[in-house]
Amino acid sequence: MKILVTGSAGFIGNHVALKLLNQGHEVIGVDNLSDYYRVSLKSDRVKRLLSNNNYKDYTFDLNDQSKLDQIFKTHHPNKIIHLAAQAGVRHSINAPRDYIDSNLSGFLNILEVCRNFDIEHLVYASTSSVYGANTKMPFYEKDNTNHPKSLYAATKKANELMAHSYSHLFNFPVTGLRFFTVYGPWGRPDMAPMLFANAIIQNKPIQIYNNGNMKRDFTYIDDIVEGVVSCLNKEPSINLDWDSNQPESTTSGIAASRIYNIGNGVPIELNKFIKILENELGKKAIKYYLPLQPGDMQETWANIGELGQSTGYMPKTSIEEGIKNFVAWYQEYFKIGI
Repeated sequence: MKILVTGSAGFIGNHVALKLLNQGHEVIGVDNLSDYYRVSLKSDRVKRLLSNNNYKDYTFDLNDQSKLDQIFKTHHPNKIIHLAAQAGVRHSINAPRDYIDSNLSGFLNILEVCRNFDIEHLVYASTSSVYGANTKMPFYEKDNTNHPKSLYAATKKANELMAHSYSHLFNFPVTGLRFFTVYGPWGRPDMAPMLFANAIIQNKPIQIYNNGNMKRDFTYIDDIVEGVVSCLNKEPSINLDWDSNQPESTTSGIAASRIYNIGNGVPIELNKFIKILENELGKKAIKYYLPLQPGDMQETWANIGELGQSTGYMPKTSIEEGIKNFVAWYQEYFKIGI
């Protein structure tokens, strides 16, 4: 297949693009190389793809509809995996317009090319943050998601609604994936594993919110990639059993639309995560405790039964193995202890 992967210089997008190339597909990667975090890391990720002749790399913002259209006129991709977004719950409090431009306007342009170029399937990224104020665990896809705690989460909820409407109006299948705390090699510098590792190595305090009384459904990158790629050939269809008198939101009776949780299914206490990281780095953290931050969720926990039933998705990587792999990459990439 020919597959467009947006966010190909990003953490998840880069791993997904590499997996597709290794499977023999042609991949067209698009990324704007934003400076939300160090561009050098993004450039190094892209270098992993450029050696493959089946990879075509483009650097531009998805708000440029004309350039996006030209990609489709030139390469004629069959399917799209849309992973480009402005990420970060806390950043959305201080820079809200970044999220409108990327997560809403950019996503609209992706939907427009699906409409205009006969795309066979759009797989796009949502987030566990859409569960917002929910406290019943684990989170099921059918749970209410009308109480987001951050603008970031609100834009991702909007993406789910936008995708459904376009699928209904223009008759193409869409699959949304609610990601749960992805970590591993080549990860984002603004997320806990690298923030904590950097601070521990430099003998600086790590900031632990809510006194460490938080749980996250940490999901290793390789497991995430397997789930994303497995969805690509599982185009959803209209749910003929859908009841418009009691409509549920993760399938549809008027659109070929489906939403899945994609996580590990095992919430991990933040303090346990830190302890495993300390053991792998061989160094204790200096801990600075802070209250729960605005927009943060106290706990996330994915029920992954729906994705498992549809695709066979089954995470294989324990938190101990995942952190060990992350630390090995971290030490090699940053030449620490070498």
